[in-house]
Amino acid sequence: MARTKEFDPDAALARALELFWERGYEATSMADLVEHLEIGRASLYATFDSKHELYLKALRRYLETRDPDPIALLSQPGPALPAVRTLVESYVAESINDERHRGCMIVNAAAELMPHDHQVAQHVETSWSALEAALTGALTRARAQDEIGPDADPIATARFLVVFLQGVRLVGKGPMGAARLRDAADQALSMLT
Repeated sequence: MARTKEFDPDAALARALELFWERGYEATSMADLVEHLEIGRASLYATFDSKHELYLKALRRYLETRDPDPIALLSQPGPALPAVRTLVESYVAESINDERHRGCMIVNAAAELMPHDHQVAQHVETSWSALEAALTGALTRARAQDEIGPDADPIATARFLVVFLQGVRLVGKGPMGAARLRDAADQALSMLT
């Protein structure tokens, strides 16, 4: 007869996400995970296979539970430009108010692992591509609704905003970023008028 798990794998994944988000992949050891999740090493391996697989699952969980969801925000019916503005403002506000200076787990993963970890790179690229597509769609609607000029390039503007927003997340990790972020957001938003 198989033994039942003595822990909730979903709750363990949520706790692992918090630890990886706080410390990063390399700085989180298996001993840290065992202690933080309060799970035996053998149970951890039996449930999640490896530290790397647990990290990938935590990264997927992070992507699935973002609040607010930028894709949903940009896909709402009605005027599109206010949604783009709200997205930029929310990234800046979240970064300024991030008292633990954790930043965005996707940006953290990109900076730490993307150059040499193909699986992490796929998650990062999928996230950024989805954001770019949603921004392109919103900006295309904004152009069609005369919210932005007819010569505006929705694709190039969306790509700029993706890069800008990831930079916001990185600069927001520093203790002195609030003024920089607000000024940069004002400049980015001025491009949309």
